[in-house]
Amino acid sequence: MDRPHHANGDKTATATAIAEPNHVKSHPQRRVLLVDDDAHARQQLQTLLGADPNLQVQAIGDGAQAIDELSKHAYSLVITDLKMPRCDGMELIREVQKRGWPSTVIVTTGHGGIEEAVEAIRLGAYDFLTKPIRIEDLRSVVQRALRERALQDEVAQLRAELQERYQFMNILSKNPKMHAIFELVGNLAHTNTTVLIEGETGTGKEQVARAIHMASTIRTGPLVAVNCAALPESLLESELFGHEKGAFTSAAGQRKGRFELANGGTIFLDEVGDVPAQMQAKLLRVLQERRFERVGGSEVIEVDVRVIAATNRSLQQLVKQGKFREDLYYRLDVVKIDLPPLRDRAEDIPLLATHFAAKYAPPGELPKQVSPAAMDVLLKHVWPGNIRELENVMERACVTTRGNAIQPENLPPELSTPVSPKMPFQIDLSRPLPDLVRETVANLERQYIQKALRKTRGHVGRCAKICCLSRRSITTKIAEYGLDRSAFHE
Repeated sequence: MDRPHHANGDKTATATAIAEPNHVKSHPQRRVLLVDDDAHARQQLQTLLGADPNLQVQAIGDGAQAIDELSKHAYSLVITDLKMPRCDGMELIREVQKRGWPSTVIVTTGHGGIEEAVEAIRLGAYDFLTKPIRIEDLRSVVQRALRERALQDEVAQLRAELQERYQFMNILSKNPKMHAIFELVGNLAHTNTTVLIEGETGTGKEQVARAIHMASTIRTGPLVAVNCAALPESLLESELFGHEKGAFTSAAGQRKGRFELANGGTIFLDEVGDVPAQMQAKLLRVLQERRFERVGGSEVIEVDVRVIAATNRSLQQLVKQGKFREDLYYRLDVVKIDLPPLRDRAEDIPLLATHFAAKYAPPGELPKQVSPAAMDVLLKHVWPGNIRELENVMERACVTTRGNAIQPENLPPELSTPVSPKMPFQIDLSRPLPDLVRETVANLERQYIQKALRKTRGHVGRCAKICCLSRRSITTKIAEYGLDRSAFHE
């Protein structure tokens, strides 16, 4: 940070010297708070600053009064003496930082207090002025501080507008597909419809489930979440439906299950694709009848719940593989939401990165800015872990960044230096290129047809359709590569 030259000067210089030149375009008034227990110095500084028509100056005699005034009104600039009774300038700076007030602090000090002024800057002050204050120094520091404050205020305002414009129930996105999901969630607010959310790990399935619950106008109960993949089969039934005392060895008393706890609200079944086959039948009954018995009990309990299920795998594919009941699938798949991965909504990366930078900013400090070079790295990454991975990356960057801007070196190394994909074959210069091309194409063709036969369980017609070839061509290639169709029937 550049510092103005601080030297002794004439304290009685004309006040008009602080004012903007006539040709400078006027700006909206900025509020300035002067804090000094010396009435003469306070009056002189107020006169100097008050000559600028763009400044509205308020003068106060001690730090405690200043804190009270700042809690009631917003000030762009605070100019404070360091040594004052009751509450000194250091304490005032700490309070401004702690409460996150959008005020830039400049300190004034005598020549013997330079070390204290440097300490004040370390605590968060913008700059310092030595007494007696020269008009040129005062004008230079104030104008520079107000310019930077204007930029900070503009960034804060833009961030707030972005949050308001692109936020829906705590979900941020500019993506058209996500906006269509927002609209669908709004339409679901007045219904009890069962919802199935499919999407890769880290895409925000639980956030969408919470948005559906929060948007509901007829659900007054709680949102109760259960991760079906995290519970062993022996505990899942008890977790979902509860148990009676003595139902099993460790059942010391009656316990309500998640369905019962969610009565009047929403139950969120995360990773529903991992529910064991035996439990799928019991879950189907609850979805059909909205009633169940606790483990070890005979009392029929009726519940009024909305069911939202989520999975990172395709339930339709699990049904085809015989791993998920088809009737349960259709019970869950009343309204389906497909969440796009982050790589398909790249326009959201800057928005989300800015949001996480603000979320993980240390208390009392402004959020870190993402430099253009770092943002370029973020935009080029494929994000296999989706939003959760981006949040982790930004949290790490906020911790490791010492300056105001996150640079590429503050990001994980694997983002800046991605691993190059391996070649699918070895380059052998001792062989002619045409021979190598023919062999590579043949290997690729064989693998492609094998995968298509596996998908169609050896059905030639459907395999030909996937390959965009005629049935006759596929039959010829199957014979050419010696593939056994019967091996793909199972």
